Amino acid sequence: QRILRLAEMCRRLETEEEKVLPFYPSSLAEREQRDARRVLEETPSEPLAQVVQDYVGLERFWQRFNKAKLEEKALEQTRAVLANRNQHLREVLQQYLAGVALSRKVLKDPHPL
Repeated sequence: QRILRLAEMCRRLETEEEKVLPFYPSSLAEREQRDARRVLEETPSEPLAQVVQDYVGLERFWQRFNKAKLEEKALEQTRAVLANRNQHLREVLQQYLAGVALSRKVLKDPHPL
């Protein structure tokens, strides 16, 4: 019940695109998708498979969770790239400002070297 309440709360925060297309398209071919559906519809014979069958209803939750984790990792990588770029731009700016300060000092000096 707690997961369902959290899902309801999160639903309000989703963008329109996420509400319409909540998941990435499957990378499976049509035949592979049919095979996967057929396997899921079969009654499991092993005890562990029977237990897992009870949690099939949480599949959408795990899809959303995994999608959020993938997006989080992608954002972390983007942030790292932008932080590196920002540091580089700061260094270039410092070099430029040091050059401007030096050239002003040379222009004001009545006896340049």
